[in-house]
Formats: sequence, structure tokens, C-alpha cells
Amino acid sequence: MIEPKGFEYAVSPTGVATITLSRPDRLNSLTFEIYEELRDTFAALEHETAVRAVVITGQGRAFCSGGDVESIIGELFARDMQGLVAFTRVTGALIRNIRALRKPVIAAINGTAVGAGAVIAAACDLRVASDKAKIGFIFPRVGLCGADMGAAYLLPRIVGLGRASELLFFGDIVRADAAERMGLFNRVVAPEACLPEALAWAERLASGPAFGHAMTKQMLESEHTMPLDAAIEAEAQVQAICMQHPDFRAAYDAWVEKRPVTFAGAGAPFALSPDESKRKEGAA
Repeated sequence: MIEPKGFEYAVSPTGVATITLSRPDRLNSLTFEIYEELRDTFAALEHETAVRAVVITGQGRAFCSGGDVESIIGELFARDMQGLVAFTRVTGALIRNIRALRKPVIAAINGTAVGAGAVIAAACDLRVASDKAKIGFIFPRVGLCGADMGAAYLLPRIVGLGRASELLFFGDIVRADAAERMGLFNRVVAPEACLPEALAWAERLASGPAFGHAMTKQMLESEHTMPLDAAIEAEAQVQAICMQHPDFRAAYDAWVEKRPVTFAGAGAPFALSPDESKRKEGAA
């Protein structure tokens, strides 16, 4: 794993990697170097066997305010078309690597997420937000196309084409409650609960079947362009593969023996949600 300079990186004993953008005085804005570090970190995480889930968040009052105006914009004006495309491909590669990572990624949106920060949040599998958070795909406000870094691919899949069109044409900044209503945020909590809630979700995922989760993420990504018959056949094949994985037998044996299941590589037994635990107790 690389030694990052623009963010903090830590891995818990249970397999949760936390990436914390650490430029609070600049609202965690991204420089050329940080874009590259994040791109390379998400690529490297694929091969970090100790990591089973990832949380990305920010320090201070922002999640990420996008590209740093002072360190990036002036430089971009000095570039020719080839240099501009080289930059935009780097930013897109970060999003590609988040989506390609076969491990769940959760955004803990502690504050403002705009521009590239909004797209990073959208690229994550789940989004937990502070009720003080705001999100905006503000590219048209600076004269750019609303579709940047994969936003026009990601957003319609999360909120539908109509909402995505509204967000990308107007570039409005949306409050947390509105983002939750449209499905852009999975959950909105008090500011002090944002990171703990995201970490709790990550802990649950880390204790779950890593192989099964990887297959789930792969199918969510690849079935997007499949007709229904192809999707059903793909899931039939994937599930048959999962049935041959040791986790399937481990779950069955735990059920027979009436004990929690510990999946391959997990540091703790798989945890049911509180609601599921109550239902299980009621059925016993």
C-alpha cells in the first residue's frame, strides 16, 4: 500500500479500512497528487486481503469540496487539450477503481460534498450522511458539463433519470433530508453519529461473506446492461459458484449447530441487524 500524503489511512483488526481526507482547512479539496493517491489506493485495496470493507470520510466540516481551485484550476488553463484529457482521465480512473473494487465501500458524508466530492460519494456502494451534509454536482455552475467522472452513469442508477437530469443540469446543492428522500443518501443521522454509523455498517459487512459480497458488487455492476434473461442466467451461474465456496457450508453448519457463523477470513461472527436478531429470538 502506498504512503498517502493527502489523506489518512488505517485498517481495523476486523478488516475495515478507513480513508480520511485530511485537508480540513481547504474543505478536503483534491490536488493532482491526491487524485492520483486515491486512484492508486483503491486499486491497491483489491489486493489487501486483510481489508474486507472500506469507509471514506473527511475531516472538519466537509466531506470533499472537489478539486482545489488554487492548485488545479490555474494549472488547467495552462494546458493544451492533450494535457486536459490526461487530467480528466486521472479523475475518472479514481471513480473506476472505487466501482471496480470487489469490496463494499461506504461514504460517511460528514459535511459538504460537491463537485468531485459528490461523484466520489455517488461511486460508493452506500452513503451515510450527517443531517448537516449537503451534496451538489456543481459542474455547470463553473461552465462545465454536468457529466463528469462518471456522474451521468452513476446518478441515474441511484436516483433515476429525471432526478439525475435535474441534479446535473442545474448543479443545485441539495440538503441531506432532500438527498435521502430521492434515494441519494441511504441514511441521514446526527453529525456525531455519521462516522460511527458508517463504521458499524462496515463492521457488519466485514464480518459477512467476503466472497459473496464481491460477487454481489460484481453483479450489481455487470447486470446494469443485461437483458433480464441474461441477468437471471448470470445470477444462476454466480450462485452456483458461491455454493461451492466454504462460506456456504460454514453458514449451514452454524445454522444446524445454532451458533453464529464465522465466514472465511472474518475476524468476528456475522452480525445480524437488531431487527433481524429480534425476529430470530421470537422464532426460537
